[in-house]
Amino acid sequence: MSAEKNETILQIKNIEKRYDTTNILNDLSLEVKKGEVVVILGPSGCGKSTLLRCINGLEDIQAGEIILNGENIRQSKQKMHTVRQKVGMVFQSYDLFPHMNIIENITLAPVKAQGRKKEEVHKEAEQLLERVGLLDKAYAYPRQLSGGQKQRVAIVRALCMQPEIMLFDEVTAALDPEMVREVLDVVLELAKQGMTMLIVTHEMSFARAIADRIIFLDEGLIVEESEPEAFFTNPSTERARKFLDVFSFEKVHNSETQKIGIS
Repeated sequence: MSAEKNETILQIKNIEKRYDTTNILNDLSLEVKKGEVVVILGPSGCGKSTLLRCINGLEDIQAGEIILNGENIRQSKQKMHTVRQKVGMVFQSYDLFPHMNIIENITLAPVKAQGRKKEEVHKEAEQLLERVGLLDKAYAYPRQLSGGQKQRVAIVRALCMQPEIMLFDEVTAALDPEMVREVLDVVLELAKQGMTMLIVTHEMSFARAIADRIIFLDEGLIVEESEPEAFFTNPSTERARKFLDVFSFEKVHNSETQKIGIS
């Protein structure tokens, strides 16, 4: 790992998140290095998506600190406004404005929220669209795009804000299987280019291929943390082993049902 990659960009210190009396995140701490790809795995309801939303300021926390580049971003609403521009987030749903074409969807926030020149942002948007193979769709409308194309546009929209960290929350969950690959390829390319990323996914082969580090959550706690090969070949906790066994069973089951024509 290079000297730059050894630089800590994000620190999460002892955060707690509750809904009424239900604990979602329990005294959770995590550090992320610049250029690192951290994949967060765990069963449904374990707090994966909530963690990303807390980092991006979409959810309040009841205790703890979230520090970006040495600055506590939870201290004021103004700082949270600034951090949302530094931490890009892509969700399961694309949430593109249907009445705007693709280039308008991408350039709206950089121009309005960051006060950047429209011509500069427009040029960057076109370059990003070209990178993801969608420059020819710049003036199309969302209804004219496939699900995979819309998700790639959502990634470009986040990148056009020039974030320091990207958060991906199950970005392929709403896609048909044949569209998953085109979105994952874009994320893989970002990893190669050194983008710092936290990724929540149920795509186990993708997680294994892209991660520098696997974080396994259960009941709002980090149960296991390791390099991907170690996690997938020899997990150190019984909870992680059971989790991976479920995915192995589902993979075999889905393969067998496809052979006999069961959908």
